[in-house]
Amino acid sequence: MNIIHVIILAIIEGITEFLPISSTGHMILYSSFAGIASESFVKLFTVAIQLGAILSVFVLYFKRFFKSFNFYIKLLVAFIPAVVFGLLLSDKIDELLESPMGVAISLVVGGVILLFVDSWFNKKSRIDDSDEIPMITALKIGLFQCIAMVPGVSRSGASIVGGMSQGVSRKAAAEFSFFLAVPTMFAATAKKLYDFYKTGEILSAEQIKFLAVGNIVAFIVAMLAIKFFIDFLSKYGFKVFGIYRIIVGLVIIGLLMTGTKLSIV
Repeated sequence: MNIIHVIILAIIEGITEFLPISSTGHMILYSSFAGIASESFVKLFTVAIQLGAILSVFVLYFKRFFKSFNFYIKLLVAFIPAVVFGLLLSDKIDELLESPMGVAISLVVGGVILLFVDSWFNKKSRIDDSDEIPMITALKIGLFQCIAMVPGVSRSGASIVGGMSQGVSRKAAAEFSFFLAVPTMFAATAKKLYDFYKTGEILSAEQIKFLAVGNIVAFIVAMLAIKFFIDFLSKYGFKVFGIYRIIVGLVIIGLLMTGTKLSIV
């Protein structure tokens, strides 16, 4: 892994973390074609730089994090399923993180679902403010988020669709998904760091520099992506993201099935 990989992965993370197209899936695909997917540090890096992207949520929605104690209770309730399933399925998730074909299939399946999400759920919207989401709905959104433990599914996509299925508007579901990302990604990074050190490995000075650069780049790019996504989602819905996922997934499947090798720096 070199600094070019670091910057490219961070840009991918910043753009895709809050879009329903799977940030992890895109980083797996890039790292696989770049020939660095099997490196233990790369697996840590692709999780740890999500902190930079998540920090952008805190900056953009700073006041919301100090609005009420009830806000934190709802986030905790929604976060608990990820803790339970994350600990139970940790080893299996690590195996899936090296499967470009699995990511491609998830991209296609998720894309098909996004083509119809607006017509399925948006007409039933009865909650237009993320502050009005009930505890039981927060828990259900947290359960939907767990589906994204399968690389390529998209954490934001799963949680937003989960919210819409419970009568939450697109905008409110997207905002709650952003808030839920904060504890989820902090926990995922802490777990990955613990696993990394448990193997006896120690971060080198260069790796620490890579993590710092990656988080800074991801933070800046994510700030722009969030503003774009909220506006775009409110106006146009999910269909374009569904089409994008299907195209990318089918292209990757075709390349993998024909044994085509992509040359990426």
